[in-house]
Amino acid sequence: MSRRSGILEFAVLGLLRESPMHGYELRKRLNTSLGVFRAFSYGTLYPCLKTLVANGWLIEEPGNTAEDALAAPLTGRRAKIVYRLTAEGKEHFEQLLSQTGPDAYEDETFAARFAFFGQTSRDVRMRVLEGRRSRLEERLEKMSASLARTRERLDDYTLELQRHGMESVEREVRWLNELIESERAGRDLKGPATGEPASRDTTSGASGGLPRPGDDPRPDTPDDTAT
Repeated sequence: MSRRSGILEFAVLGLLRESPMHGYELRKRLNTSLGVFRAFSYGTLYPCLKTLVANGWLIEEPGNTAEDALAAPLTGRRAKIVYRLTAEGKEHFEQLLSQTGPDAYEDETFAARFAFFGQTSRDVRMRVLEGRRSRLEERLEKMSASLARTRERLDDYTLELQRHGMESVEREVRWLNELIESERAGRDLKGPATGEPASRDTTSGASGGLPRPGDDPRPDTPDDTAT
C-alpha cells in the first residue's frame, strides 16, 4: 500500500466513524476537511472503499432517503450506496489513531492525523506534535545550512523564495509550540459553538495543510451508484 492510499483509507474510516455516508458525501468531506485530498477523483475513492469493504471494515447499504428511493424508478439508476463503519473497522481506526511513528510526522500524513485529533488521546497527540516539531526543526537546520552555502550564487528572486520557505516552516514551528503548550496545560482546542476542534491555519508550504474556513471545492457531478 502506498503512503497516499494509506492516508486516504485512514481519512475515510475517520469520517465514517462520525456517521454513514455515500460516496459523494465522503468526497465532499475529504475535500473540505482535508486539504491533502483537494485533487482526487472518484476513480481513487471507490477502489479505496472496495478495499475497506473487502477487509470487513465497511459495509455497503442501500440509501434510505426519499431522494434515493425515487432515484431508481425515475432515472433507471440504482439508489446511492451508503457506507457504514463496522465494529472491526472502528477497532482498526482506533489502532491507526494510536500510532505515533515517523510516518505520522510527514507533511500529508500529519495534516490527516491533525484533522482527527478530536478523536485522539492526549498522550498520542503530544507525541505526534512533538515528533512533527522535531522533524521541522531538522528541516530548518538543513534549509539554513543550504542557504548559507549557496547565498552568493542565487539571484534575488530565488533567494527570496528560499527565505519564504524558511519563514513558512518557522511559522508552523511556532504554531506547534502553541499547541504543545496547550496540551501540556491540559487545554483542548474546542470550537466556541460546536465543541469540535477549532480550525487552525496550517496551509504553509511545510505541511500541505488543512483548508481554511470558507474554502470550497470545485463543483463536480456525483456518481454514487458504483458498487
